[in-house]
Amino acid sequence: MRLYDDPCSGNGYKARLMLALLGQDYEYVRLDIDKAETRTPEFLAKNPNGRIPLLELDDGRLLPESNAILHYLADGTEYLPAGRFAHAQVLQWMFFEQYSHEPNIATVRFWLTHGVEMTPWREESVVQKRIAGYASLDVMEAHLALNRFFAAGTYTIADIALYAYTHVAHEGSFDLDRYPAVLAWLNRVAAHPGHVAITDVPQR
Repeated sequence: MRLYDDPCSGNGYKARLMLALLGQDYEYVRLDIDKAETRTPEFLAKNPNGRIPLLELDDGRLLPESNAILHYLADGTEYLPAGRFAHAQVLQWMFFEQYSHEPNIATVRFWLTHGVEMTPWREESVVQKRIAGYASLDVMEAHLALNRFFAAGTYTIADIALYAYTHVAHEGSFDLDRYPAVLAWLNRVAAHPGHVAITDVPQR
């Protein structure tokens, strides 16, 4: 398999972490989103949405969208429960991540770490995204105060999806110290056998 990714991407990290946990060998294709390398005609022919990560399977089929990649890779493994309700719980939290969590926490992190011009519109957006980002962390804290993981009582791709941008939320100036249950969960995820850090990027 071949993974197209930018090392700074939390969405790409989801796929890299899943592949590492599975011990799956793959080719890593490094792209620089700051240089618009996902907007070239060559890449757009593979993913017209012009975004990473993109997983290219051995047979040439192409799968974009980080949570779709997680779901594909985890199918038939311990990271995606087979039970109907447990499976739906996993999807519940993955939809939460993409709708309530990532658009706020990840976006602010990107703006602050990539030198994006902070126009008056973005300045106002940061205020609103902080409110919404903290609201999503509140939801996570309430759940994790009663549960070790997000779905089915075990470590699943729901945890991977939410871990990716939560563990670097401080890079967007989100204060996690007020969330002890979230911090304890972050430590549990990082201690899972086979875990790799977001900075552990394949060299090929």
